[in-house]
Amino acid sequence: MRIIDADSTGGVTRRYPAGLLGTPPFCGMEERNVTEIERKKKRDRMKFTTISVLSLCAFFGIWYVATAVLHLMPDYCLPSPVQVVEAFIDKLGHRAPDGGTLFEHIAASLKVALSGYVLGAVIGIPLGICMAWFRRVDLFVTPLFDLVRPVPTIAWIPLMILWFGIGLGAKAAIIFVSAFIPCVINSYAGIKQTKPVHLWVAQTFGASRTKMLFTVAIPTAMPLIFTGLRISLQAAWTTLCAAEMLAANKGLGYMIQLNRSLARADLIIVGMLTIGFIGTIFAVVLGKMESKMVKGGKP
Repeated sequence: MRIIDADSTGGVTRRYPAGLLGTPPFCGMEERNVTEIERKKKRDRMKFTTISVLSLCAFFGIWYVATAVLHLMPDYCLPSPVQVVEAFIDKLGHRAPDGGTLFEHIAASLKVALSGYVLGAVIGIPLGICMAWFRRVDLFVTPLFDLVRPVPTIAWIPLMILWFGIGLGAKAAIIFVSAFIPCVINSYAGIKQTKPVHLWVAQTFGASRTKMLFTVAIPTAMPLIFTGLRISLQAAWTTLCAAEMLAANKGLGYMIQLNRSLARADLIIVGMLTIGFIGTIFAVVLGKMESKMVKGGKP
């Protein structure tokens, strides 16, 4: 193999094969280490997926044996998984007994939830950032926020019904309150956790406070901001069901409440599983957004 003198330092000449000229000596080893790490992560994901699938299969298997085989509880209290699936298929195309198909209830709940949730995030995140970054805003807003924050979201339901009736406005306002508070708290905490040394470095290079806010503080706060969004999403779904159970004429919460009075446990479980499935989809979407937007996330 032909050898080429690559460089000479301190009287010592380093030689590399001609085909590897310019290639770091440990490049191949680093590539192997990266490949091994990727394989380990892939194995871990497969292991997690397998365990998750097995746990779900075990849950539904125990449920089926307890209801369809052993008959430990009557069908009107706990139907078997087969009955729930049949009710789900039937509900896709029939309005009885609650006046709407499953898709109509889902659409009504999504309309309310997204309206209040988006509004709560759009207002809550900037407010939390401003409270943490500007001392005067913090001094002015924090006392009022601390006064409102301990009030349970469900306690706002009667007042919202009096103000807005039982339409979209009342339920969206209730969802707004439930989503607004976690967004403010986590945005505030995210900005406050910015390390002073990072701000000093930015200031040394001539960055203004506005520049430091958008290039240092907000990127640092992004993980907690997304944590607030996830908490707000969970709170929004919980509050939505409570609001629809008390005052609504369509929606998943309304569907669950009405079928409770009709002793239709199969449709109640259909509504519960639908809520859980939609919440899981939203959580996955937020996780993907976080991995794309948060610095250091996976591409």
